[in-house]
Amino acid sequence: MILALETSCDETCAAVAEPDGTVRSSIVASQAAEHALFGGVVPEIASRRHLELIGPTVAAALAEAGCTAADVSRVAVSAGPGLIGALLVGVSFAKGFAYANGVPLVAVDHLQGHVASLRLAAAPPVGAHLVLLASGGHTLLIDVEADGSLTTIARSMDDAAGEAFDKGARLLGLGYPGGPALAALADDGDPRARPFTRPLAGRADLAFSFSGLKTALAMAVAAEAAPPADLAAAYQEAIVDHLLERARLGLSATGRTTLGLVGGVAANARLRQRLAELPVEVVAAPLAWCGDNAAMIAAAAVGLPALPPDQLLALDAHARSALG
Repeated sequence: MILALETSCDETCAAVAEPDGTVRSSIVASQAAEHALFGGVVPEIASRRHLELIGPTVAAALAEAGCTAADVSRVAVSAGPGLIGALLVGVSFAKGFAYANGVPLVAVDHLQGHVASLRLAAAPPVGAHLVLLASGGHTLLIDVEADGSLTTIARSMDDAAGEAFDKGARLLGLGYPGGPALAALADDGDPRARPFTRPLAGRADLAFSFSGLKTALAMAVAAEAAPPADLAAAYQEAIVDHLLERARLGLSATGRTTLGLVGGVAANARLRQRLAELPVEVVAAPLAWCGDNAAMIAAAAVGLPALPPDQLLALDAHARSALG
């Protein structure tokens, strides 16, 4: 069995999967209540909470899978990118578990884990495809070759889509996490009531940008330009429009005929609805695997080489990724 760990931000995650990646259990211990008091993730609080939760979370994942430590044949851990203090909790636990039980350790890139979440879909992409990864920390277009190699072809010039949702929610006086709260408010609004200028409109460069939208929303809120629900709907529509337009450009540039959607923002219902407009096959990660989770880390670990035994204890966390 594969024991997988994910602690890159504010959720302590453990999963157990069979050698082919089939999920046997997945536990996500959320810290949302702790961070809601501050309107966002506080890194030091996240790290300390991971220390408290990692042991019980792993125990729960093993129990749910009907396994013990003796059944684990491989450990996989998200080594970055993310908050260094948070990552170090997962990496340290994974190293200790692998060393104590004499099993191999696989270091997984968190972003590669999101891409691998597509393997958990009912009908995963076959062959080469393009992936739109939209989360709280990253907004990327990643080209996936038939052999599984990954190349990032577009990044955000400033903020990530998930960050834009969360900060927009804060401007509208909504709670944390802001993305779901803003989407819920938008359901009661009219996106045409206060249209926002789309980022990079008319430009064909492969990039994303969300900082201008946040400024525009702040100005609209200050001016009371429209009811909050209408502002939320218009703001969400602008974000979704931008994501789809950049995806169209990426598909045109690569010639891919399949688009994968992954990351926390992939759970947004309006985005999933609008994806039907694209003239390609669209595969979205299952809702359960859009946010941070360890099942996607287990899926990514399938086929990846383990660290040589003499490098196991030298594994370190990293804040950035070559993909992002």
